[in-house]
Amino acid sequence: MSSAPDHFHPHQTPQRPMFALGLRLLSALVFSVVLLLVKLTGERGIWLPEALFWRQLIPATLILGWLASRGDLVRLRTARPLVHARRAAIGTLGMVLTLGVVQLLPLAEATVLAFTSAIFAVILSVVLLREKVGIWRVSAVALGMIGVIIMTGPSQGHLPVFGVAVGIGAAFMVALVSIQLRELGRTEEPITIVFYFSAMSAPFLAMALPFTDHRYQAPFHHDLMGWLMIGAIGVLGLATQMLMTAALRYGRVASVIVMDYAQFGWSTLWGWLVFDHLPPTTTWLGAPAIIGAGLIIAWREQVRARPQTGDETVTA
Repeated sequence: MSSAPDHFHPHQTPQRPMFALGLRLLSALVFSVVLLLVKLTGERGIWLPEALFWRQLIPATLILGWLASRGDLVRLRTARPLVHARRAAIGTLGMVLTLGVVQLLPLAEATVLAFTSAIFAVILSVVLLREKVGIWRVSAVALGMIGVIIMTGPSQGHLPVFGVAVGIGAAFMVALVSIQLRELGRTEEPITIVFYFSAMSAPFLAMALPFTDHRYQAPFHHDLMGWLMIGAIGVLGLATQMLMTAALRYGRVASVIVMDYAQFGWSTLWGWLVFDHLPPTTTWLGAPAIIGAGLIIAWREQVRARPQTGDETVTA
């Protein structure tokens, strides 16, 4: 396909740190509502793959219809279809894990496990990029791991092992997706990235519908409330993707991901209000360690990104 539209100059996009932080903070709130709705649809008997199918089909349809109505389909042109396909493949698996874990664990605990994505980002930088890390980031990884052990250790019977594994797997995939989003953001508009992710993943999710688990409702057979919840997941999911992608366009990853930690507060609130669940002591002890690890990593990324003078170098 042809290159990006002439009016889009990604390399000239000005960095607006405070605006990026605000976008990411808002995305954390919206995404916490999406997680709540996914958990509720599961309890209503709606199979996760169907909820995710609509979660992707609705944004793709809305974006396509909006751009077509404006005669602006040119904004979907891209010279990187294979990169979009790779992002869609990894992103779909990550979405299945990220949204699926809330049906296996309480909202607060599922959210905290997602924060280990910062830890995986450091590990991936060493394994894949052969990047050298110093005492600060090594200590942050160790602190985060201690937090995970405290919260999910063998003695903590309130968290199923499979659910914990799914939560950690989701965090790993989020780390991969964040790297890809930053790469795509250099040449593509947020709306282009979101459209291709949704449009490319929806058909694969649709292939799972004939194999719906017999314990759940048959596809497309839902009451009004079920459809309203599915629709809300799609619309709010689109809003989350746009906000997160735009935040990465106007600010650096290390800066904006700090706002994601607000999601723990929202998830705890929804868990208490909707499910009458408050996290146990182990979660309150482990969560600060995991969040603290992420904040240290974000801070060191800020330091490493500052221009250095002379022979000065920073090893994080």
